[in-house]
Amino acid sequence: METLELVRRTNRRRSLGSASISIQTLAAFVASRGIGQYIRQHFLDTTFRGLYHANAFDMALLVPYFVVLILLASYGLHRYVLVYLYYKHRNNRTIEPAGHFSDLPRVTVQLPIFNEQFVIERLLDAICRLQYSLDKLDVQVLDDSTDETQAVAQALIEQHAARGFPITYHHRTNREGFKAGALAQGMNTAKGEFIAIFDADFVPPEDFLMRTIHHLTDPKIGMVQTRWTHVNRHYSFLTEVEAILLDGHFVLEHSGRARSQVFFNFNGTAGIWRRSAIEQAGGWQHDTLTEDTDLSYRAQLKGWKFIYLQDVECPAELPVEMTAFKTQQARWAKGLIQTAKKILPSVLRSDQPFRVKLEAWYHLTANLSYPLMVVLSVLLLPAMIIRFYQGWFQMLYIDLPLFMASTFSISSFYLVSQRELFPRTWPRALLYLPFLMALGIGLTITNTRAVLEALVGQKSAFARTPKYRVESKADRINAAKYRRRLGWVPWVELLIGSYFALTVYYAIANENYITVPFLVLFVLGYWYTGLMSLLQGRFSGLSLSAETHTKPFPVGV
Repeated sequence: METLELVRRTNRRRSLGSASISIQTLAAFVASRGIGQYIRQHFLDTTFRGLYHANAFDMALLVPYFVVLILLASYGLHRYVLVYLYYKHRNNRTIEPAGHFSDLPRVTVQLPIFNEQFVIERLLDAICRLQYSLDKLDVQVLDDSTDETQAVAQALIEQHAARGFPITYHHRTNREGFKAGALAQGMNTAKGEFIAIFDADFVPPEDFLMRTIHHLTDPKIGMVQTRWTHVNRHYSFLTEVEAILLDGHFVLEHSGRARSQVFFNFNGTAGIWRRSAIEQAGGWQHDTLTEDTDLSYRAQLKGWKFIYLQDVECPAELPVEMTAFKTQQARWAKGLIQTAKKILPSVLRSDQPFRVKLEAWYHLTANLSYPLMVVLSVLLLPAMIIRFYQGWFQMLYIDLPLFMASTFSISSFYLVSQRELFPRTWPRALLYLPFLMALGIGLTITNTRAVLEALVGQKSAFARTPKYRVESKADRINAAKYRRRLGWVPWVELLIGSYFALTVYYAIANENYITVPFLVLFVLGYWYTGLMSLLQGRFSGLSLSAETHTKPFPVGV
């Protein structure tokens, strides 16, 4: 009775809906009854047993809340598994080829482009500097463009061809099959036994072919993938965070999977295929937006082996606008779910080891975490209120560990990738981690929409990621025509960010300070992505000059 009276007196001093105990009351109770009894009552038992009784409505909220938390935690724990695989199989790292061709084979380089007038010149200059016998090389520019890119590309190709470089121009009057359709059509006239592919924003180094082709001396190898690097990594705060995100993928995901000999995927560019592997796997198909992952899984199911070369770098340009970045991420999210629906049944029915099937499941379904995040966003505030009435110590040893498994795995995952790539300067990445996590949260609405479209079978066009040849901080964006329409998504992001601001207020009002940092990440993420999308849509020809980069968080976007 004494405890209940203390609680009643405390609650009368609080506003409606508050169930917290003041620090002074807790101190008095601990002093009078002893710390042991306090821990037994609050840590091992429910806090307000005499005041709170669960009802059907509460359980209807808490059951999906915990189901979502557990599922998100499982995907978070999988990141730790990838780190473990990366280090466990470090001796399986591929560096040198098993042999060398005594006579170099013929290679076809395919360059699929669509409305890339600002980067096509840089791409062609890099391709024409590749170190390879010209009599064993042919280059196809596969152009689906509908703008000035056609004229720019043709003029450049004529110049290079006039100097004796083996390059040809192929233009389609329709975009049937999008990138996959262009690659498939190019295969009809390709002369090479091997096919190297580069997207328009890539700048392959001169020795790219010589460092990759010899790995294909093994007849079991169907594809060699190299690591993306970034020509504009330090251009803005956004590109710094994007670079860290991709580093995690290319260092830990690709290397962890490749070293442990489970399936991993071609990334659509900066790699070289054995032509017979493409053909045996069924060729390029365009029923998903990630035709590269689709083909990769089909080829590996046929028995082809892939090699990942972490030490071979191929620079590319990162999106410098929030809308472009969101477009890219949504396309990948939707494509992977489409591929999961198409390929996972075959993988699960195959005679592959269980570890291969399990990793394929986590790889292809990882984007389901986005709609789960939306559900969590809706349930979080009411669940927080209910859980607080049940006992805030329960939140410490149940809810908090699940949150940490879901979120802190991201931090460790990307920190490890930075430590591997930049052993001397990797602590610098600590400054970006909170914003990296916030940005990942901010993508939730856009990617959830993409995932749901994939789940219900809604088709959409291949939305390219516009690139502007932006490399230094003095460069400008002068191509507003490539910007996509904003739609309703940024407004929803701002609204949800405001909702989480309310949860922050509630947590502080109830002295639940431990949850505040997590909730603030949600606020920052939703407000940042929503606000930056709106700003970029309002100001055409946005200048991203060096002056812009003196601002703190929303720098350079």
